[in-house]
Amino acid sequence: MVLAGDLRRGTKLLFKGDPYSVIEFQHVKPGKGGAYMRTKMKNLITGLIHEETFRSEEKLETPDLQYHDMLYLYVQNGLYEFLDQGTYEQVAFDKNQISEVIDFLKEQTVYNVLYFNDKPITVTAPLFMELTVTETPPGVKGDTAQGGGTKPATLETSLVLQVPLFVNEGDTIKVDTRESKYVERVDKKK
Repeated sequence: MVLAGDLRRGTKLLFKGDPYSVIEFQHVKPGKGGAYMRTKMKNLITGLIHEETFRSEEKLETPDLQYHDMLYLYVQNGLYEFLDQGTYEQVAFDKNQISEVIDFLKEQTVYNVLYFNDKPITVTAPLFMELTVTETPPGVKGDTAQGGGTKPATLETSLVLQVPLFVNEGDTIKVDTRESKYVERVDKKK
């Protein structure tokens, strides 16, 4: 159980039988009456956003969630196959279920899968991933006055993002999966 007054961004709660994650919250203390929490929550199963208001002293249930490390294997017939690292059980997701991580799917990489009532509901990519640049125009010296220029690069997962001019095709770069941003070039010679 969690008090509504203690809700924060990322807090998981059970609302009308479904697991939700708090996206935004606002503590409101009117001049008259009791304080309340205005929240914007995301349904972890459907992905729909729902706004709700709770009294600050209201007790809310927490959902029974489990996290499993699963290895991404391959895509076949529109289904993305994952292997549970503990039980060796294979689970398939359709494109809608993994839409948030589809740009970061790389075979033989471990992802975190969230289970609710023993059913897999969402897949989360590692915070940082090392991906190979498959296509990018050459960076020309003198393209920028300050040296902070960027150019588009296509990665091995088909994701396109902005990288510094010194990154070339074949380079491996570190990417922040939360914001789809370039972090650094990785030296593979070690």
